[in-house]
Amino acid sequence: MGVYSKHPASAPPSAPIRETTRHLLLRAWCIFVLFSALAGTAWVNAFGMPAAVVITVGGALVSAVLWLTIRPPFNVQRMPWYVVAYVVWATASIIWSAWPAATASTLLLLYITTMQALFVGSVLTWHELVRAIASALKWVLGLSLIFELWVSIFVGVPVLPGFVPRVEPVDPILYWSRDNLLDGGRIQGIMGNANLLGAVALVAIIVFALRLASRPPRSFLLWAWLALAVYMEYRAASATAIVAGCAAAVVLITVMLMRRATRPGERTRYYVAYGAVAVIAAVVFWAFRDWVFTALGRTSDLTGRERIWEAAIERASERPWTGWGFSTPWVTSEPAFSGWIIDHDQSVMQAHNMWVDVYLQLGIVGLVLIGMVFFAFIWRAWFFAVDRPRWDLRADRPYSTITLLPTLIGSVLLVQGLAESNPLMLWGWMFIVMFGGKIKQSPFVGEGPIEQRVAIERGDVTHGPDARDGA
Repeated sequence: MGVYSKHPASAPPSAPIRETTRHLLLRAWCIFVLFSALAGTAWVNAFGMPAAVVITVGGALVSAVLWLTIRPPFNVQRMPWYVVAYVVWATASIIWSAWPAATASTLLLLYITTMQALFVGSVLTWHELVRAIASALKWVLGLSLIFELWVSIFVGVPVLPGFVPRVEPVDPILYWSRDNLLDGGRIQGIMGNANLLGAVALVAIIVFALRLASRPPRSFLLWAWLALAVYMEYRAASATAIVAGCAAAVVLITVMLMRRATRPGERTRYYVAYGAVAVIAAVVFWAFRDWVFTALGRTSDLTGRERIWEAAIERASERPWTGWGFSTPWVTSEPAFSGWIIDHDQSVMQAHNMWVDVYLQLGIVGLVLIGMVFFAFIWRAWFFAVDRPRWDLRADRPYSTITLLPTLIGSVLLVQGLAESNPLMLWGWMFIVMFGGKIKQSPFVGEGPIEQRVAIERGDVTHGPDARDGA
């Protein structure tokens, strides 16, 4: 009969320490915050603007209370200061704004989105952040599929916001769902916009693919979610998302080549080569844009966007330095926007180009600031991806697939910003601030105050810079 030694060589076996209920609830809340940003106008379409405002403001208050209660390690000196400068300049524009009411209301949305981004980035580790984004994306895509199935199978006609069936046809731009799931047309998901669904589906493809590359448990289910994301991308048929996906693929190939560079100056040659290719590709793309846009099912003026850009630039040129005042998105109840630019008998809510939009609202000064925001983010995200993690003499630590995510998302947002203003709001702005702030606070996966604090709290002794990349 075996006898347990009084002097064992190791500690007796014990069950692994489970995550506390408090931390599980915190992560669930972060998933809800990310879902709200990714779902875009879903709350408005489902319950109306007043309810959406209550959900947005109430969510911000809950996050603020949690942030003050948890008090995660946060180095104020490593704040994303260009983001702060942009927000301060947008706030100052209320002084000279031509639409002060619209400025005040949209500034509140900017404050909430920025605060939520910093909150989520400060209370979750890198591994948890990617898992939370993946969970939020699953909710968005899953609910979008269920919603479109409900409309096609049980309603049978297009649906207006507020779950209102519409038998008599109206302009398709007004529909929440066009009842296209079973007839092969473009679907819009819970956002009520095919371009928004296409962008979110592209983000889902990137996130799910990176998670699969890290060999997580239950990968079969993740393959199923990846297949759904690809299907949603195909059915949304967003030309902007397709072009952004091609750009992200080029960036991914470039990063992998940069990671393989071992000799001094080897990366420099790659930079020069890719710079030349980018310039040539841009010239060829512009020269054959009619053929490209026709192949993508769009007109050469990007479905009327050039007309919107011309009108916005013309007005912006009247106040070139300071702009007309912040309003992202354009509040169409404001007389200055109501009836100004009409598309499908509806007042346009954005310039469909983030650079033109910022020039209109905040002038050249705003353009410089938003340019610095994106430059700083892309710069940090790029070296976060291509440089091997190193904070001591050891130079052979393995790369992490997680480090690819910020730079791929950045490339998507830069391309999307050429045809949409969405990078300035909702999930676009949230991801820029969240990833930019996270890289500054925790420049190494598994290393840093917040990474170590959460690992200790969870009892995850293997969680660290040298742990297996997965989770």
